[in-house]
Amino acid sequence: MGRNTRQRRKPPATKALAAAAALALGGGGLLWANFHASAHEPDQEAWGGSRTKAATAQVATVSCPDVGQRLTNVPEPARQGVARELAGLDRQITEAYARLAATRDAQAKDPGFVRNAITGPLGEKRAATIDRIRITIQRAGGSFDNALEQLAPCTTRSTNRTDAGGGQQNGGQPPNGGQRGGIGGQAGNGPVAADFVDITKVAPNVQGTPRRTGNASTGTFTTRCGVNANKNHNTDNVIVAPGVTNGAHHLHDYVGNQRIDAFASNRTFLRGGTSCQNRDDLSSYYWPVVRVQDGTRDFDQNADGGGKEGNVGRILTPVQAEIKYVGSPAGKVVAMPRFLRVITGDAKTTTNGLANANAHWSCTGFENKVQLTERYPICPRGSKVVRSFAFQSCWDGRNTDSANHRTHVAFADPASGVCPNGFKAIPQLTMRLVYAVPPPVIQNGQVRNAYAVDGFPEQLHKPATDHDDFISVTRNGLAEKIADCLNRGQNCA
Repeated sequence: MGRNTRQRRKPPATKALAAAAALALGGGGLLWANFHASAHEPDQEAWGGSRTKAATAQVATVSCPDVGQRLTNVPEPARQGVARELAGLDRQITEAYARLAATRDAQAKDPGFVRNAITGPLGEKRAATIDRIRITIQRAGGSFDNALEQLAPCTTRSTNRTDAGGGQQNGGQPPNGGQRGGIGGQAGNGPVAADFVDITKVAPNVQGTPRRTGNASTGTFTTRCGVNANKNHNTDNVIVAPGVTNGAHHLHDYVGNQRIDAFASNRTFLRGGTSCQNRDDLSSYYWPVVRVQDGTRDFDQNADGGGKEGNVGRILTPVQAEIKYVGSPAGKVVAMPRFLRVITGDAKTTTNGLANANAHWSCTGFENKVQLTERYPICPRGSKVVRSFAFQSCWDGRNTDSANHRTHVAFADPASGVCPNGFKAIPQLTMRLVYAVPPPVIQNGQVRNAYAVDGFPEQLHKPATDHDDFISVTRNGLAEKIADCLNRGQNCA
């Protein structure tokens, strides 16, 4: 990826606590009624379901290389067509994961079932889609790296745990958000106990911020846009998958611009209205919702991107959503261009790895001490869960987007705050989302009343998959006012 992949950690800066938790054992489908565990020594769970012992190394999830990350040079006329094909790749993986989750009996009986019935056909579909991407790019006059054809095959991931839980066979759910074993969670695709940690037992890991130079832009600009109390949701992603319904495969909260969906255009943005108090801020700020898996269901239980894709439980509205622009410790900033699109973090770290991860989880009272990427915090009584984001703060000076939605922006050097060569410092967007989350309880290696961020079903609701999206849309000189405020060292709102 671009330079930003190695220098993503702007304040709050963190280090991972430990190696990523092993993917928990793959037993269980997206729907409770589809779960039939393999290998058979049943005993009774506390919530009345059955528990089974499963063979080791059972498949947990589908793992496919991310083609979109590698497409760094797509001609403008080809980008929308390529985006549609990339969305098709995501849909293929989602369908394959659903099949994986619903065929545990067949997998137990036939060691070759997953390869022959799931990953093999998936690879063939992906190869055809990648070839269509090649044709689309070349027709637009671009060049195609034939090495991308090698990204078609997919694998599966497994663990060596042997406690794959069974489930009720009557289509019910465990009461009180009970975990049915397997890869955990109310829908059978995570999270698991290993994804959580008692924050009071974590050593401080927050690093210092770069030293300010005499030319630093020390101001702040706060925009107040609410917490999405009006429930403006959809499962689209107009940045990554324009023109594709359910392109995100998970639900977003939207604040700011009120007319963002897969079919919105720059012209739409300017007519969208805003939830922000500053009516000149038509920017879109959107992020995956957080849900509590306590056995309840929300409005999208039977919808694409919701329960049909393993995103289940009660949606939590943040109790606070703080959006603030900050300056550069190394110098002055230039105004953001209108329609700049920025994604921070990576929704697919379970299969991509942590190169582009930018998740920060903490608790009120601990934010200056502990920030977590690979664990959800269990907060003490009286403390709330906090998600925070610090976006890329360097811009290439030319493009409002790029083919992979990353290389037109970059992170400043974490030690000096200086942008990479060829990049200009822009106001850094920071966001802090606070949630009143009922604390999860871990008992006997399982988590009850888990909470998790929405995601692609095969990503297993891992904390590191958290991400945030932004489209800069301002009018009446607001972008310039924000930059001027920061450069003057003022605190504006």
